[in-house]
Amino acid sequence: MQNLPENPILAYWRRLSAIPGGRSIFSKAVQYKAPYFRSINARIEELQPGHARLRLRKRRALENHIGTVHAIAICNLLEMAMGVMAEVSIPDHLRWIPKGMSVDYIGKAGSDIIGIAETAAAVWQPGDLDVRVLARCATTDKPLVSGTITLWISEKRRP
Repeated sequence: MQNLPENPILAYWRRLSAIPGGRSIFSKAVQYKAPYFRSINARIEELQPGHARLRLRKRRALENHIGTVHAIAICNLLEMAMGVMAEVSIPDHLRWIPKGMSVDYIGKAGSDIIGIAETAAAVWQPGDLDVRVLARCATTDKPLVSGTITLWISEKRRP
């Protein structure tokens, strides 16, 4: 079997996550590349092909009228988890774009939140790809939001 070069984003993650403060630096770099994610300021805790785990700190700026984390902030967390997972998972000759998101709100988010995105490594091929997403309470591990983000996978155009 041929050894393929490591995904450059995954290599960057592995280098940075091994040093103190490196996970925060990597998370800020993702937020620089996709500025909308700055609004939630999530921190990437685990990242590997087929899996990402992020933490969202509960703070006033993300609360709704009843003092829990707003559902859309949680959806943004799940989309960020899916995005970084996709970037380190997808083969070099393919590209992805979100096509849809379906979520069920199953609990109130009264503390920090863990967002997880997962898919099988072998499923990256042109067409639809469903990525499982889940948000859990960081203190109780209780599920808060579960769902699927559907990606459209296509071949990269070559010049």
